[in-house]
Amino acid sequence: MADQTTAAPSKGWQGAVLKLLGGDDYTLRVTRAEVVTEHYVRVGFTGGGLLTAKPVHPTMWLRVWFEADGKLHQRGYTLVDPDPATDTFDIEFAIHDGTAARWAQTVQPGAEITATLMGSKFAFPDPAPAGWLLAGDPASLPAINSILDAISASSEPTVPVTIWFEYQHESDRDLPLRTRPSDTVHWIAREPGSATVVDAVRAAATPSPDHFGWVALEAGATRAVAGIFKSQFGLSRKAVKAQAYWTAT
Repeated sequence: MADQTTAAPSKGWQGAVLKLLGGDDYTLRVTRAEVVTEHYVRVGFTGGGLLTAKPVHPTMWLRVWFEADGKLHQRGYTLVDPDPATDTFDIEFAIHDGTAARWAQTVQPGAEITATLMGSKFAFPDPAPAGWLLAGDPASLPAINSILDAISASSEPTVPVTIWFEYQHESDRDLPLRTRPSDTVHWIAREPGSATVVDAVRAAATPSPDHFGWVALEAGATRAVAGIFKSQFGLSRKAVKAQAYWTAT
């Protein structure tokens, strides 16, 4: 009788490369799912030993593997409120037409999914900067919030933070941005085919060489804003951390 066992989907060359580079795999288990807005979903997980094996840091992220068409595809997500004592955390999904978003909208508690951790690091600047310049959007909201939490817990908890937050939907303005009274938020409506957030950052440029800049937007906007932080705000290369979170198609 023929073997009827169905082979598990393959991670392909990406999985092989991550394994060669020392990536560690974990099996995550879903504990809950919460609709934050019609365009944003939060899913809770147990980490399968992830947070007991790895130290937690701001903007900590992992690669989650989603199945589509018999193959596995990885997407990067920041851990939200990681708790090493219970090995639990959330992941937030900005909803669009994609495999990961569809999974997040339909997943039920008890479901399991594989994730790979490697290359996640963020060094808090030392000495502490006189201020922070952050530019992001719903995709990078969890990372922004983790930075704000770390600043609040630091030796300089009231240091001012300026945030340029690009949004697509009006409901994005209701997302839980963890600002403090000392922070300033510029809400920038995304306009297809334009560089609105880049223009807004450029218009606000003022010499601030004692600040630290962090950028996580669409790839082209990320490069442009990081360049403005260096050339017009006067930040050094070491004082700017930039990571493209998605690419316009």
